[in-house]
Amino acid sequence: MGDDSEWMKLPIDQKCEHKLWKARLNGYEEALKLFQKIDDEKSPEWSKYLGLIKKFVTDSNAVAQLKGLEAALAYVENAHVAGKTTGEVASGVVNKVFNQPKARAKELGEDICLMYIEIEKGEAIQEELLKGLDNKNPKIIVACIETLRKALSEFGSKIISLKPIIKVLPKLFESREKAVRDEAKLLAVEIYRWIRDALRPPLQNINSVQLKELEEEWIKVSSAAPKQTRFLRSQQELKAKFEQQQGLGGDADGGDDDEEEAVPQVDAYELLEAVEILSKLPKDFYEKIEAKKWQERKEALEAVEVLVKNPKLESGDYADLVKALKKVVGKDTNVMLVALAAKCLAGLATGLRKKFGQYAGHVVPTILEKFKEKKPQVVQALQEAIDAIFLTTTLQNISEDILAVMDNKNPTIKQQTSLFIARSFRHCTPSTLPKSLLKPFCAALLKHINDSAPEVRDAGFEALGTALKVAGEKAVNPFLADVDKLKLDRIKECAEKVELVYGKKTGGAAEKKEGKPVAGKAAALPGPAGDKETKDAATKPGPLKKTSAVKVRGCLKISCLVNLVMICLQIEVCEEKAAAVLPASCIQQLDSGNWKERLACMEEFQKAVELMERSEMPCQALVRMLAKKPGWKETNFQVMQMKLHIVALIAQKGNFSKTSAQVVLDGLVDKVGDVKCGTNAKEAMTAIAEACQLPWTAEQVSEQCPFSLLSKYKIFDFSLLNVKAFISNVKTALAATNPAVRTSAITLLGVMYLYVGPSLRMFFEDEKPALLSQIDAEFEKMQGQTAPAPTRGISRHNVGGVDDGEEEEQEEVGNDVVDLLPRTDIGDKITAELVSKIGDKNWKIRKEGLDEVTSIINEAKFIQPNIGELPAALKGRLNDSNKILVQQTLSILQQLATAMGPNIKQYVKNLGIPVITVLGDSKNNVRAAALATVNAWAEQTGMKEWLEGEDLSEELKKENPFLRQELLGWLAEKLPALRSVPSDLLLCVPHLYSCLEDRNGDVRKKAQDALPFFMMHLGFEKMAKATGKLKPTSKDQVLAMLEKAKANMPAKPAPPAKASSRVVGGAAPAKFQPTSAFADDLGSNNMESKPDLKKAKAGGLSSKTKGVQGKKVPSKPNLKEDDDKSGPIFIIVPNGKEQRMKEEKALKVLKWNFTTPRDEYIEQLKTQMSTCVAKWLQDEMFHADFQHHNKALTVMIEHLESEKDGVISCLDLILKWLTLRFFDTNTSVLMKALEYLKLLFNMLSQEEYHLTENEASSFIPYLILKVGEPKDVIRKDVRAILNRMCLIYPASKMFPFIMEGTKSKNSKQRAECLEELGCLVGSYGMNVCQPTPGKALKEMAAHIGDRDNTVRNAALNTIVTVYNVHGDQVFKLIGNLSEKDMSMLEERIKRSAKRPSSAPVRQAEEKPQRTQSISANTSMIRKGQAEDMSSKLNQNRNVGNHSETAHTVPREFQLDLDEIENDNGTVRCEMPALVQHKLDDIFEPVLIPEPKIRAVSPHFDDMHSNTASTINFVISQVASGDINTSIQALTQIDEVLKQEDKAEAMSGHIDQFLIATFMQLRLIYNTHMADEKLDKDEIVRLYSCIIGSMITLFQIESLAREASTGVLKDLMHGLITLMLDSRIEDLEEGEQVIRSVNLLVVKVLEKSDQTNILSALLVLLQDSLLATANLEVAPKFSELVMKCLWRMVRLLPETINSINLDRILLDIHIFMKVFPKEKLKQCKSEFPIRTLKTLLHTLCKLKGPKILDHLTMIDNKNESELEAHLCRVMKHSMDQTGKADKDTEKGASRIEEKASKAKVNDILAEIFKKIGSKENTKEGLAELYEYKKKYSDADIEPFLKNSSQFFQSYVERGLRLIETEREGKGRIATSTGISPQMEGTCVPASTHTVSSSIGNTNGEEVGPSVYLERLKILRQRCGLDNAKQEDRTPLTSLLSKPTLPTVASSTDMLHSKLSQLRESREQYQHLDLDSNQTHSSGIGTTLASPSSAAANIDDLKKRLERIKSSRK
Repeated sequence: MGDDSEWMKLPIDQKCEHKLWKARLNGYEEALKLFQKIDDEKSPEWSKYLGLIKKFVTDSNAVAQLKGLEAALAYVENAHVAGKTTGEVASGVVNKVFNQPKARAKELGEDICLMYIEIEKGEAIQEELLKGLDNKNPKIIVACIETLRKALSEFGSKIISLKPIIKVLPKLFESREKAVRDEAKLLAVEIYRWIRDALRPPLQNINSVQLKELEEEWIKVSSAAPKQTRFLRSQQELKAKFEQQQGLGGDADGGDDDEEEAVPQVDAYELLEAVEILSKLPKDFYEKIEAKKWQERKEALEAVEVLVKNPKLESGDYADLVKALKKVVGKDTNVMLVALAAKCLAGLATGLRKKFGQYAGHVVPTILEKFKEKKPQVVQALQEAIDAIFLTTTLQNISEDILAVMDNKNPTIKQQTSLFIARSFRHCTPSTLPKSLLKPFCAALLKHINDSAPEVRDAGFEALGTALKVAGEKAVNPFLADVDKLKLDRIKECAEKVELVYGKKTGGAAEKKEGKPVAGKAAALPGPAGDKETKDAATKPGPLKKTSAVKVRGCLKISCLVNLVMICLQIEVCEEKAAAVLPASCIQQLDSGNWKERLACMEEFQKAVELMERSEMPCQALVRMLAKKPGWKETNFQVMQMKLHIVALIAQKGNFSKTSAQVVLDGLVDKVGDVKCGTNAKEAMTAIAEACQLPWTAEQVSEQCPFSLLSKYKIFDFSLLNVKAFISNVKTALAATNPAVRTSAITLLGVMYLYVGPSLRMFFEDEKPALLSQIDAEFEKMQGQTAPAPTRGISRHNVGGVDDGEEEEQEEVGNDVVDLLPRTDIGDKITAELVSKIGDKNWKIRKEGLDEVTSIINEAKFIQPNIGELPAALKGRLNDSNKILVQQTLSILQQLATAMGPNIKQYVKNLGIPVITVLGDSKNNVRAAALATVNAWAEQTGMKEWLEGEDLSEELKKENPFLRQELLGWLAEKLPALRSVPSDLLLCVPHLYSCLEDRNGDVRKKAQDALPFFMMHLGFEKMAKATGKLKPTSKDQVLAMLEKAKANMPAKPAPPAKASSRVVGGAAPAKFQPTSAFADDLGSNNMESKPDLKKAKAGGLSSKTKGVQGKKVPSKPNLKEDDDKSGPIFIIVPNGKEQRMKEEKALKVLKWNFTTPRDEYIEQLKTQMSTCVAKWLQDEMFHADFQHHNKALTVMIEHLESEKDGVISCLDLILKWLTLRFFDTNTSVLMKALEYLKLLFNMLSQEEYHLTENEASSFIPYLILKVGEPKDVIRKDVRAILNRMCLIYPASKMFPFIMEGTKSKNSKQRAECLEELGCLVGSYGMNVCQPTPGKALKEMAAHIGDRDNTVRNAALNTIVTVYNVHGDQVFKLIGNLSEKDMSMLEERIKRSAKRPSSAPVRQAEEKPQRTQSISANTSMIRKGQAEDMSSKLNQNRNVGNHSETAHTVPREFQLDLDEIENDNGTVRCEMPALVQHKLDDIFEPVLIPEPKIRAVSPHFDDMHSNTASTINFVISQVASGDINTSIQALTQIDEVLKQEDKAEAMSGHIDQFLIATFMQLRLIYNTHMADEKLDKDEIVRLYSCIIGSMITLFQIESLAREASTGVLKDLMHGLITLMLDSRIEDLEEGEQVIRSVNLLVVKVLEKSDQTNILSALLVLLQDSLLATANLEVAPKFSELVMKCLWRMVRLLPETINSINLDRILLDIHIFMKVFPKEKLKQCKSEFPIRTLKTLLHTLCKLKGPKILDHLTMIDNKNESELEAHLCRVMKHSMDQTGKADKDTEKGASRIEEKASKAKVNDILAEIFKKIGSKENTKEGLAELYEYKKKYSDADIEPFLKNSSQFFQSYVERGLRLIETEREGKGRIATSTGISPQMEGTCVPASTHTVSSSIGNTNGEEVGPSVYLERLKILRQRCGLDNAKQEDRTPLTSLLSKPTLPTVASSTDMLHSKLSQLRESREQYQHLDLDSNQTHSSGIGTTLASPSSAAANIDDLKKRLERIKSSRK
């Protein structure tokens, strides 16, 4: 017990959390009591329990849990904060309560869920319950279903969303648990109660037995509409009303309304998935449908019939399909097919619903005409089709077509048309069947009931009967005035039989107006308030507003509801009635002669009137009393004022009839102009107008009444005036002599303008210009204002006008005004000729056509909606290439809207939406015109038409920034004014969200502006739900914006008639009503003030743009056709190319792969191009005539340079289009296309672009087809293009495409492809052979046996090329050839015998191209070389052509002893004597030991036999995603760099290595550092490897200088980013890493090529400043870049002479162009401007005035302030600055300045002259050597530069020989380098002897022993490394390999070979080392088999001896 007492003392909330269940139980009990006690729902006490309620329901103790549930229920019911607990509590109830065995627990759980729904948390509860359905425990599932069923039963389908429930129903029916299935059945029955048959389609596929059971249950369901029995907290009014109804025994009407509101909620159609059928049509459908055989046509139709059976179809362009079906219906002779086509049309209409509406107008006339067929099955099919089509459109839209066939002579057509009209009427309601429609239909039907054919008469009666039933006798009777009684009875009889679609019961009075049509709309009101208002309206007496859409049920006497026209009472009767209500004295004194008595009488009269009840007041009697002598001739103004005031009172308080009004109106009109009584007279008239309706009153008074009266009537709804009569009266007034009358008339027109709109002006266009300008000025004032809501005249006439927020209300009103205007039918003027003019190719003719249309509309002023084929023609012009015509079309559409009025509605989808597309135009004025047009249309149509369907969302989906910002702006302007919107607006939301994240700032801003207005209509919940599909990051951002928008969200505009709904009957409210309505109005006005301002602006804008267009177009009639071709031809669509690739990958579009292009490919390409190619160019590109293709290509060539980005963004499409041109037969197009391709690929290689796989695969195969063209010139071009392609697409990837080309049937193509393969191998080595060299060579060798001679030759030449590159290995790779083929090959190899010479040139060329393909950042300087390459390659294309120049570059590591041996002394040069070394001594210590190297597999040998390819491979591994791989690769490279003798091998690979390195840095930064799983020590290891190897690299100056600008820029970017990475500081060794990076950056700055690094830093600074928003902050990054620049400035005095100042100044110029001084000064930091000034100042200081000579690379110096700045600096520092020091270079080897003294030049010129002459060559060389020794810094480069490569190498070798002789190194023979083919010269072969890659370059003495020593070390290292090696020789060993064979050779051979290597390095330091093959013939081949080396030594010795003896 002690324990008990402890917890007893605790507060309640702590007890509830206690670990003892008893304590908790006690806590729950007390909490329950507490919850029931707290009165204030906002008490802070509630918040204490927020976190505990979940524990209440999930208590582990069953007893405590029960009590906890009770407490939780009380909490949810009473606490205002309970909503916050919904999710967790509901989840607890589902998982922990519904599985309890106790029934009570389950009941409480259900009650809690229902209570949450009651407190407005239905969605969250429903979500949790639906989640519960996925639980494995069947108990929980059953309970969840039961709860859902109860919720639906009590709250109804408006609150419980049925869609998600219906989705899961079929799954529940499949459950294994019977209990679940039974509960699901009950739920299905409950759903059926609410939505009836809409439930059938979704459950169609469940088990047939279950379906049968369900059907049986459904039959039992009561047919009475279900009612909501439990209400949300926000529906308390409704609840009270419901309880009241229950008390009265129920009210059927209320029920009806509810049902109507519920039914539209779930439409079976909405529950279905839309099916896309257009792509599933048979491909030959359109051919078959035109086929002559009916069977084929039938097949085509049957295919369509199957497709259209899908109940819901995806929207799309069905125009062609409909056209084809229409043609069958109209013209096919086979009636069976007609019926089939009709069925297809019916299916289409049913599946597309409203989306079919746009085609309805085309099809209806055809079907109606076809009713002439008599066969029942055809007629039935046609009936079904036309009925289905009717549901997709409105009667209004097709009325013209129907009326046109009513007079047809064929009785069947007349009968079927009447029957169709009858069926259509059944779907109508009084509001959709206005008088304007009834009149023509009734007139036509009256003819039918008098027709001679009985079936036509019967059909006519049925149609008229239906009309009578729908619209009521009152509406139809006027048209039946002349019908005799018999026929009238027949019509009425038919009316009684009619069953309406809207379920009106028969037998009711015809006058009874159904409220149902409204009920559907009333759903738009918050809660079912519509109901209440209708009821209130019904209880209100007073006349009805004529056009009100809501008709009041006839629950009062008709006399109270109709406009009261009382019979004129006799004066005696009036006196009697008046005497009954007025004091006797009053009546006597009425006509007294004394004015005072008359005044007293009036006062009594007034009091009596004020006290009278409405029902007692005899209005007519009273006004007749007032009119009694002296009546309106009263002379005393006081009496008269009283009299007029009394009239006003009577009119306001009594049931004032028109008869009463007529008694007083004349008198009032006279007094209106009276100074003293005018005000009272106007007041009285206003009251009468209110009582008898304005139109009638206005008609009575306007003829004599001064217009100042009416002009004040803004308070009335002017929209009801009879416009025709009114206008004629106004015209009379405008012609009045009295200026005041004219002014009043103009003011009145202004008021009318608010109601009638701009169309009003058309009536007055023939007035005098002066008057017209006054009218225009008045209209201008009114522009942008909206007609004020009538504050008078509502009290009784608007009773029924409960505005439900739908646009239709206002439209109806508008229709009435505009319907009164006389309209012209211009259909006959829209001729086929005019339409073809508008679509003509020539823009001038198109313009003529448009001008004609303008004049037709201008003449007609107001037109009927029949405009024939004009819409399609105008639609075509909206995307005219000539923008002026687009603008003209827009102004025509604007006119059209005004002229056609609301009828323009039917063209919104056809014409309106395309105008919205124009909002995406790049030109400002076109967009403005489009916006004005859209506004003009929306003014006429209302917004509903625009927002319905998917069209608007499709427009918003387009990623066009202009379109998006204009459209969003327009929506933001229009949405606030709407009271409801179609649900389709929700489709725009995903695109709205993507706009919120658009890269364009304006789009984002507009999207944010529009957000609150979307939310205002869709609600926060729906908008938040729609974020579900966004990426998590986007979702968070968007939700934050939504929250923000929620705060700014305006309320919906209040329906104007709401005030009347608050006032319930009685006299008193009548007084206050106008005020309350006014207050409401003010409220809505305040709220809408912003949009109104916008509207006003938009209005102003539109009128201005109209004017501009009006002037602009005629003033330039002779515009050239080129004018519309300005602007870019390629439009850059962001991510367009990526999107296309994705679509092709996902097979959403056809893959570009065909033997000949089919139409669908061309169409697809056309569609894809439409978004990114200028319209006019696209027309040229896809023209049928080849000349247009040529024109297009010319334009593309012209724009190639100016639109590089555009070309690259559309490259895939351009290449695809060019492949189509390859299939053209016209040579001129082909030649032009190839010319374009050459230029294109040149441009792409300059831009360092890299073809994507997609682009390559859809283009190269088709280009290769052309390589087999019979014309040489074309073949040559194609080969040139293939050659250039290697610069932008890796050769290894090109290889398989060309290999595929060798399989062609065209022998020319096979031959050319084989040659091309040979060139690729020759240029790039064996690495290009894909998939493996073996396979590739086998395929090539197969062609040696080809039957075509050229193919055989090509195959042989190719194999020979491979042999030259690869040596004898080739024979292994080509496999088994037939003897004949093998002998041919051997013969050819023997004949060619040019291995040493031909290959190297080609191989030398791999590097630049490789650089191009690997790196996107290679420097601009190196591009030049790359460009030269293609020409070199071209020279080299012909394999057989071995020109002499080919011999100038020998192959590395290769001695051809055979050739030397066979040389018979033809060379005439004297050879220096060889030093006699004792060869035996050399060989003894290093006899080749038993090697430890394992034989390497042949394939490995193929691929990696040379150093360069290995370096490439290792470098590629540096950028690997795997840290260990990368570290390994870096270690290998570091090892190479640290060894002087091997570091040289990295030359030419520096850029490649640096790119790989900073890619790895980027990878670490973005990926590894973010990866928490990764050990950070690994990252530090990787960083240290990277930094270490780079420091090593940048210590080797010669290599460091190879780094190009682009690469250095990226490298510096990576390093600085690394220094700033805060995450590094958190690592243990982070500081060490950053210190290392600092050191590295210093090394990079000091050792790189100074021009390149300075240039890179300037570009980097520019980029970083641009990236900094608005230059407000100079971020850390920019500061570090500037610090680097400062360091460079400090180094300038030493480096100035090695810098290319022209390039640096160009970079500074570009920088200053981007950042002028003013812009730099805006930076918060002053560092950027100081840095720039310091740099320029230093340059000026160092170079002096000469600095101005270095501006050569700048095209337009005026573009920046550079020149001016330099001049200023020069001016200031002229006196202080001396000339820049020229001797500040670091190394003499880098001198770039030319020697300035003429003397030096002369000496050198003399020396070179000697070297060039045969006699003095030795002397010249000796002199040159002496000169160089004396002037070690002398630069002989300029003299060598102009000489041949051969001469250069000769000079260098000569110098080397002299050096070795003089410095006692021993004379080294160079016999090995001599080429036997050189006959005319005695110059030794081109072998550099400058320095070997292994020897020292410092000129130290290096004897043979040194080499031997090194070779021993290398050999040992080789052996060891190879022992460990698994699959790849390490880089170091490979580099060592070339030196191995020299063991078996002599020192001179070794030296020669090494100098050869050195020479090739120097000569091709920019080219790839791939070409340096180590395996060649001769000695090289011994590497492949080291075991044979020893055997060869003796042989070599002997051969060397022979060579020496022969030389002597």
